[in-house]
Amino acid sequence: MDSSEITLEAVSSVSQVPAADWDACANPAVPADSIHGLDRLASSDTADVSCAGSKAPYNPFVSHAFFSSLEASGSAVARTGWGPRHLLSRLDGEIVGLVPCFLKSHSQGEYVFDRGWADAYERAGGRYYPKLQASVPFTPATGPRLLIRDGMDRERVGTMLAAGLVALCEATKASSVHVTFAPEAEWKFLATHGFLQRTDQQFHWHNLGFGSFDDFLATLNSRHRKAIKRERREAVANGITIHALTGSDITEDAWDAFFAFYMETGSRKWGRPYLTRTFFSLIGESMAKDVLLVMARRNGRWIAGAINFIGSDTLFGRNWGAIEHHPFLHFEVCYYQAIDFAIRRGLKTVEAGAQGEHKIARGYLPQTTYSAHYIADPDLRRAISDYLRRERAYVAEAGRELAEHGPFRKTDEPS
Repeated sequence: MDSSEITLEAVSSVSQVPAADWDACANPAVPADSIHGLDRLASSDTADVSCAGSKAPYNPFVSHAFFSSLEASGSAVARTGWGPRHLLSRLDGEIVGLVPCFLKSHSQGEYVFDRGWADAYERAGGRYYPKLQASVPFTPATGPRLLIRDGMDRERVGTMLAAGLVALCEATKASSVHVTFAPEAEWKFLATHGFLQRTDQQFHWHNLGFGSFDDFLATLNSRHRKAIKRERREAVANGITIHALTGSDITEDAWDAFFAFYMETGSRKWGRPYLTRTFFSLIGESMAKDVLLVMARRNGRWIAGAINFIGSDTLFGRNWGAIEHHPFLHFEVCYYQAIDFAIRRGLKTVEAGAQGEHKIARGYLPQTTYSAHYIADPDLRRAISDYLRRERAYVAEAGRELAEHGPFRKTDEPS
């Protein structure tokens, strides 16, 4: 493909991109025998940006419907500090690649923390904001960030998108570009284009082909197995019933209740919750099949709930809230119900969101997450590069230590 045929542009709303074009880049089906340019990088000294396989996994967070709901609801818009600047790559007028991107005036709602960088730069006389954020707002879930249409020369389009992010940084007078919660392959690829590498840690549950929740429990050591059974019993001991709602079962009444939980819990944790009530109605209209709403009920009313999003191989846990607090109810609604659902659906992984070492005792193991950062100022770039080198070593060592203390049964322990 001749690079002169490719053009780049930034648009200020997802509504300026046809849904069919966006989704053809965001969630392309990859035939089993299809090997693209970026796949070949895996055997070189650089990196693979895509996953070779029978089909690229569906990720609901990069869909047109999800971004449209964020923007149309007023959740991720310039007024809230998330000004859309989605980067598009065209070949002969057709959109062949894109990066969801936002021009930001703060560092809130990202879950990859750079406020220390901003403070240090501004104390030295620099201006850290605006910055560019290539991510899914308010969503600490790994997924593709360089979205490329199936059938394209992925290495060439990916290179153009990486260069386009740097050019957009200059054009908007931003201090930096932050590509967060990217797949490891994209992280390595962006490093070859001048982006600094950062790691962090989450806790994910992995399905080893379990046929039931009891099959999963059988892999745990006796102490943790008994503790989980006790927690599940006590979570519903006060006349509480648990309801897993998907699709048309999620009514506006359920959304009203969940939003009340979200606002109550979010106000205590963050000061100002990010998502509007309209956002939940919009995803209920456009992507209800991708939503699992786990709700707890007592004395005829909803009292707690957690929202999850369903991918083709992963269940993504997102927000939790409650207006009544009962022992272990949070663990039941957020973690154990998610495992149960993943087993029934045959999903490979449950991503339980950001942070939380307490998840290890519930069967969720450390998982490295990846972000890539382009820093325009060379002095700031050198300082951050040195910091990230030490941070990556710390994250790797912490992950190894935490994994050693997992709840799983040793081979010589009786089941």
